[in-house]
Amino acid sequence: MDAVRAPGGAPGAGAPGCPGARPPVALAHESHGTGAPMVLLHGVGLDRRMWDRCLPALAARHRVTLVDLRGHGASPAAAAGVSLAELAADVGALLSGPTHVVGFSLGALVAQRLGLDRPDLTASLTLVSSVAGRSEEERAAVARRQELAAEDFGASAWAAVDRWFSPAWRAQDPGLAQRVLDTLLANDRASYLPCYRVFATADTGLWRWLPRIAAPTVAVTGERDPGSTPAMSHRLAARIPGGRAVIVPGARHLLPLECPQELAEVILTHTGAHPGSHTGAHPGTGTGAHTGQESHRS
Repeated sequence: MDAVRAPGGAPGAGAPGCPGARPPVALAHESHGTGAPMVLLHGVGLDRRMWDRCLPALAARHRVTLVDLRGHGASPAAAAGVSLAELAADVGALLSGPTHVVGFSLGALVAQRLGLDRPDLTASLTLVSSVAGRSEEERAAVARRQELAAEDFGASAWAAVDRWFSPAWRAQDPGLAQRVLDTLLANDRASYLPCYRVFATADTGLWRWLPRIAAPTVAVTGERDPGSTPAMSHRLAARIPGGRAVIVPGARHLLPLECPQELAEVILTHTGAHPGSHTGAHPGTGTGAHTGQESHRS
């Protein structure tokens, strides 16, 4: 595994401060491929293995670093009260220069915060299955899931797999559903719950600052994702200057596992590394993302 350390920076202009934040922790990570740097950030309760199906295509065009976020996988535990800013600072400490940041779910919130706090490190943002501007009903639903995780962790893990896998997908690939369930059940509850709190609440604090994100940004989600809905990706695209939304027809939440080829194409087109791509996000140019929405056929 490669480890590159860089000093953390102060929060970006206009970003919410985080007095008393703990210093970054050293994240477990691994790197593959060559090319412009890219970092992949997983969702709450998962780990860097969730990118395995996308990695070959991405590593063929980029130097890809996969990390376990604080409180996940082989990285240090997350303490009670861990903040989104701290999770983002952990990632920033790994990066040595402008990097294409790809975040899934919780990782997408981390990516947004990194884009605010360390614009010097974010060549582009790809926000996969990201929440944004939850309604009162959506906030209540995620609060109930947070309560279930605290009361009956096993039941909450089963419920997550039921949300993420359609019956047809589970029948087609039952081993994958079991591996995802096993990953969830293996979590340290004392680390998982503080990280889930960040996932459940951080979008509210981010919302007012999103217009300050300067990195070219694309938000992509599945047409049938009940938690990170297409409407949320459209909100992100409208809120972040120059943002785009891409909706993958028929897909649910786990795009890196359910539709790896389609997702890799979206990512590489955005970074300008897809074969035949003439647009994309290039470090220092600020170009390559336009306001609008797309439907990506799977």
